[in-house]
Amino acid sequence: MSGHSKWSTIKRKKGAADAKRGKIFTKLIKEISLAARLGGGDPEGNARLRQAILAAKAENMPKDNIDRAIKKGMGAAEGGVNYEELTYEGYGPGGVAVLVEVMTDNKQRTVAEIRHIFSKSGGNLGENGCVAWIFEKKGTISIEKTVADEEKLMEIALEAGAEDVRDDGDEYTLVTEVSAFEDVRSAIEAEKISYMEAKITMVPQNEVKLDSGKAESMLKMMEKLEDNDDVQNVYANFDIDDEVMEKLSAG
Repeated sequence: MSGHSKWSTIKRKKGAADAKRGKIFTKLIKEISLAARLGGGDPEGNARLRQAILAAKAENMPKDNIDRAIKKGMGAAEGGVNYEELTYEGYGPGGVAVLVEVMTDNKQRTVAEIRHIFSKSGGNLGENGCVAWIFEKKGTISIEKTVADEEKLMEIALEAGAEDVRDDGDEYTLVTEVSAFEDVRSAIEAEKISYMEAKITMVPQNEVKLDSGKAESMLKMMEKLEDNDDVQNVYANFDIDDEVMEKLSAG
């Protein structure tokens, strides 16, 4: 399993214990509001809003919060905060490619903070396009092995349009083209197979193997970036041995 996939798994496990629910809600509310502003407030006709609402429900966000976020987005033109979407690219410890998606109302503040995190972590912020080519936008659905038979899952997923079913340790990861993501998720739900996470993400085409020293610096960098209020998503192409990953994440 790649380090980045493992990182996603560890984040899910830690998320239940970490007192970061407020920060998670803040990021989700920003995404819901912007999705509503850009594509309208009806999730049936707005795929991005539909995905944002599903992500919010997965974090047990109350319906009232979701509704307020949609209304806020719809009313943004009448004086609400207008967020700008930006993507920053650069390199982390060991030459790891890092892609950072932000939503900000102050570009100067955000770029200064992101640059500071990169430099303090032994990396550097790069020019637009320097690492984006390494990543592909894909849909991923994570399912615990205990809830699904591999052969049945593969049959359902591939028939619905998935391009791959990966064995990632304790879980299976279904990988889809963005256009097939909702069809595959609907097929899984129709079979009453529960999933831990379903999202549109950026999947690296190649990976950089890190030793324990650089791995520790890389994971700290990921935490600092994701802890920033303006950062929505962070993607990286690091690969870390499972034993090293578990040891570092436990700390």
